[in-house]
Amino acid sequence: MADELAVTPESRRRFLRNVATSSTAAAALFGGLGFDPLVTAAMAQELSKSDKPLKAAFSNAGLQATWCAQGKQAAEAWGKLFNVEVTWFDGELSATKQRAAIDNMASQKWDFVAIQAFGIGTLTDPVKRMIDSGTPVIDMDTLIAPLDQINVQSFLAPDNEFMGASVTQTLVDAIGGEGKIIMTQGALGHTGAQGRARGFESVVKKFPKVEVLDTQPADWDVTKVARIWESLLTKFPKIDAAFFHNDDMALAAYNVMKAHNRTDIKLGGVDAMPPAIEAVLDGRMLATVRNPSCRIHGGSVVAGVAAVVGGEKTGKGGIPKSVVTDGPVVTKNNAEGMLWMEKHFLI
Repeated sequence: MADELAVTPESRRRFLRNVATSSTAAAALFGGLGFDPLVTAAMAQELSKSDKPLKAAFSNAGLQATWCAQGKQAAEAWGKLFNVEVTWFDGELSATKQRAAIDNMASQKWDFVAIQAFGIGTLTDPVKRMIDSGTPVIDMDTLIAPLDQINVQSFLAPDNEFMGASVTQTLVDAIGGEGKIIMTQGALGHTGAQGRARGFESVVKKFPKVEVLDTQPADWDVTKVARIWESLLTKFPKIDAAFFHNDDMALAAYNVMKAHNRTDIKLGGVDAMPPAIEAVLDGRMLATVRNPSCRIHGGSVVAGVAAVVGGEKTGKGGIPKSVVTDGPVVTKNNAEGMLWMEKHFLI
């Protein structure tokens, strides 16, 4: 019986394709999931509009990162729902490699594109070329360039300062407002990482008995994290808590800590990916915060379709220039629900 009731990716896609043939069914589906009725009606209308597939190009920082890999899955799932063929250009966690990929992207014709840059300012020229050619560009998660310098259709991102501050506050509360803490940063040119660092600093400065031991960047690279934390554990015999700019780095550091019998260190991360949620449930991590990869990548599909098929312009009455996509802090209390939402590419 359990096997018969199991939801597989293929069965989910088949169900959504069937729903997509009927705007009434679509409205029922999205209404049942708690979407605003007006949004439900608009989504249902969009589902029945496009007679031929749209062609979209997507790129994010690097599919080695689980957040980026999940985003690709979400974009492809929402693309099938909205009749969009998604082509991927992997950033490979390298500004240089992503620039080559986006130069390639800019040499082709797309109905719309969506990009998460590895670093601010690294992709400005090819993105401007696409915009100048009339291609709507959606910016995801981190700034391609300041919004007053580039005419993107919209910027979908969480409040990174909120994410950094909320997890740091949870860590500081857990150590009683005093002790030794470390922040392991992402890529310094990533505006999301910059915001998470500001959020961390905004909290720790309120607690004079909290000492920050180290704030090195690890560039989202789990191999680099392992090297850094081998050194930190040797250098510092007492570490009470550690904040990581993403969950992959937190879990990589945990493995080093476990090898050194230092699992008393309280860990906080960002992204609330399924492996980190499981780590919160079993006590390896104290908390994480959801950077909603599915909402950002799926929302970019919706924004692109709205621009191309619906004719929506950027600004009042259309697609907002900036869309905040926040998710909650994830602890044991809400972890199971978050796993379910991610399984269905909803957050």
